[in-house]
Amino acid sequence: MHTKTLKALSDALSAGELSSQELTQHFLDRIKQHDPGVNSFITVTEEQALAQAKAADEQRAAGNATALTGVPIAHKDIFCTQGVKTSCASKMLDNFIAPYNATVVEKMNDAGIVTLGKTNMDEFAMGSSNETSFYGPVKNPWSTDHVPGGSSGGSAAAVAARLAPAATGTDTGGSIRQPASLCGITGLKPTYGRVSRWGMIAFASSLDQAGPMTQTAEDAALLMNAMAGFDPKDSTSTDIEVPDYTADLNQPLNGLRIGLPKQFFEDGLDAEVGKVVQEAIALYEKLGATLVDIELPNTHLSIPAYYVVAPAEASSNLSRFDGVRFGYRCKDPADLEDLYKRSRGEGFGEEVKRRIMIGTYALSAGYYDAYYLKAQKVRRLIKNDFDEAFKSVDVIMGPTSPNAGFKLGEKASDPVSMYLSDIYTISVNMAGLPGISIPAGLSNRLPVGLQIIGNYFDEARLLNVAHRYQQETDWHAQVPAAFA
Repeated sequence: MHTKTLKALSDALSAGELSSQELTQHFLDRIKQHDPGVNSFITVTEEQALAQAKAADEQRAAGNATALTGVPIAHKDIFCTQGVKTSCASKMLDNFIAPYNATVVEKMNDAGIVTLGKTNMDEFAMGSSNETSFYGPVKNPWSTDHVPGGSSGGSAAAVAARLAPAATGTDTGGSIRQPASLCGITGLKPTYGRVSRWGMIAFASSLDQAGPMTQTAEDAALLMNAMAGFDPKDSTSTDIEVPDYTADLNQPLNGLRIGLPKQFFEDGLDAEVGKVVQEAIALYEKLGATLVDIELPNTHLSIPAYYVVAPAEASSNLSRFDGVRFGYRCKDPADLEDLYKRSRGEGFGEEVKRRIMIGTYALSAGYYDAYYLKAQKVRRLIKNDFDEAFKSVDVIMGPTSPNAGFKLGEKASDPVSMYLSDIYTISVNMAGLPGISIPAGLSNRLPVGLQIIGNYFDEARLLNVAHRYQQETDWHAQVPAAFA
């Protein structure tokens, strides 16, 4: 049952082959059995999940079901979930019970989806390895002494270990695609503004985007049908019609123009990972696509620009966590200044404090123009590169990550090396484009992802391109041996 895709489970529920209560209990039992060795969940909402499953079965019996009614999934613990702890994997919010649902959660509830629980993550979504969590690191199901990627590592690991058929994630600089790559699942980062950010605890407001993490592109399309759409509560939400993302999944790829950026295949890319990616791209040629060499000349500037823009916005967004209104408060403060200092000093982890300090410095008087303003100008150059590329190609392909999963602790003392894990993904966020990572093979028995980047609001094409590849391969169906 747990090896079935979201689509297969939906079909089984529709055919009456099983009930949502049976399905939900099966996954809850798997979480109890397997998650202690993975640490992918922060909170398991068993009572709530079974109540939702019972209601879903009643909806199906009454003929009021959607395609996803009764299917269980997990939510990254960055989405506010009414009556459930929403911690962002931080001591700062360890005691925070959300009084409302994020729009993404509300849309999922409206579709009849069952919530299994809240998944582990890097603290406040800051990290590329899921090692910065207050609740301990998540482990990669393919090799539990390796990282699952981050910051949505808990969601990726839960889906890879088949503890949940699918999960939500967020992507600020690659935090859906990079863990999807390292865990061998499908992860879609939609166009900025396509999915509501309301109720999603902010890291960097101009970069954050929610998206689905699934076994297949078809499953991602099903979830996008439920997630996407305009939200008047989110000022960055775009009021553009949402297509049926499942409608064109089987369109042929004849004539598809695939852009291959020289900058994605230079020094820094692991040779074995590069080989896997090249083999995946060669399959697209057999499916009728044409390869086009392109240039993204400002790609090398994406990481330094990102690590000015993102920390600056984080510094502003995290200023609300001060020990006064909600969240962690230090004991016996001497005065207001001591309350602020100790609450924030004790409540935030090292990586979060590092980024707050960088961001505060970049925004300070005398440095704003030299750093933040300049980074925003570089961001525009990165966008211009993509605009120029999409004049001659339909999609852009390359590796999702320069390496397969690295060992736990291997890069913990070297933040710059850790930041380079996102070298191929960050530019997509800086430009606000959609991107997807799909399983393409193995390197030293660890998964490798192929990244496909599309033009604005062209998620349907990305899903089509990914789906056709998955019809020809079975990398997406492979499960780590310990969790099969």
